[in-house]
Amino acid sequence: MANKIPENARFVEVECKDCSNKQIIFLKPATKVNCLACGSTLAIPTGGKADIKGEFVGVVE
Repeated sequence: MANKIPENARFVEVECKDCSNKQIIFLKPATKVNCLACGSTLAIPTGGKADIKGEFVGVVE
């Protein structure tokens, strides 16, 4: 990831690499997060912060 996600972030905006749809996701999800437009994987839970597969856009406050 080119952009560093701040430690105190809870929600982030992620852009799907397949369809360019932007979506706000919880940074510590319990289940896999899929794109609402095309269904590709945006984030995978790791027990802590998610492994983000899409492009990080920014923090949502």
